[in-house]
Amino acid sequence: MYTMKNLIFQLLIICISVIYPGFAQAQSSMPDNWVDYASGEYDIIPNITYSKANNTELKLDLYLPRNRSVPSAALVLFHGGGWVGGAKERNVFQLLPYLSLGWAVINVEYRLAENSPAPAAVEDCRCALRWVVYNARRFNFDISRIVLTGGSAGGHLALTTGMLPAKTKFDRQCPTQGDDRWRNEKEPELRVSAIISWYGIADVADMLECPNAKHYAIEWFGSMDGRMELAKQISPITYVRPGLPLIISIHGDEDDIAPYSQVVRLHKELDKAGVPNKLITIKGAKHNGFSKQALIDSFAEIRDLLKQNNIIK
Repeated sequence: MYTMKNLIFQLLIICISVIYPGFAQAQSSMPDNWVDYASGEYDIIPNITYSKANNTELKLDLYLPRNRSVPSAALVLFHGGGWVGGAKERNVFQLLPYLSLGWAVINVEYRLAENSPAPAAVEDCRCALRWVVYNARRFNFDISRIVLTGGSAGGHLALTTGMLPAKTKFDRQCPTQGDDRWRNEKEPELRVSAIISWYGIADVADMLECPNAKHYAIEWFGSMDGRMELAKQISPITYVRPGLPLIISIHGDEDDIAPYSQVVRLHKELDKAGVPNKLITIKGAKHNGFSKQALIDSFAEIRDLLKQNNIIK
């Protein structure tokens, strides 16, 4: 199994060289052919255990600039799959726009419904963020420039992970030990500078009852008591308040998997709270499967927003 995973990561570098040139032409911030030397600029450290829960070792993969003399922005990616499926290895191409910026990237797995029902995935993603913050000095992450992202259920997890207040019950599973570099210092806060949600779920409770009930959401909760109250506790829309980081959503207005109406409500509430935010609507698009031009335009707008907020230097 380890040999197969190593092969996957070796193939990733080869695939970058094959498929990236067309995408690279659209990158206004790329003055040269980054793809030609990307493999010489990055280290990949797969399957680091960031936490353990329910007899499960939870893993993440690091994509690190080899030159770490200067702290780098860090992107944390949570995969999609309706909380019931998916795998971190299937999302590696989503990392490319951020690797081309010289960022560090952390690709995270979490417990799925067949292993542990809700709120396990939320707990795991909070622990992953804690691991990133507590290991920032070890890998030279700039903790003032941590960005969370993901698609679908991963978008929900990015939103919830970045919007939850400090020290909620969803942080209790996280390992208590930190990196020794923080010894005798005040614990760093689990704060992020931006959240980028691709067609993410904003109101989990809305997915458990008609007309928007979805099988994957129902499967995530199973037959547990009090599921509606828990669903509200892990819904991003519950935690809208002043002081949140920049929140960007990219969503098709015909999405029937993660209803577009949810993200519209979320951004209206963000506006009311004075939170910097942007809803990028893909006209006529359903869930995922955006056109090449829609992706190019979306990433151009994302980069502009990150620059305006001093996250891209």
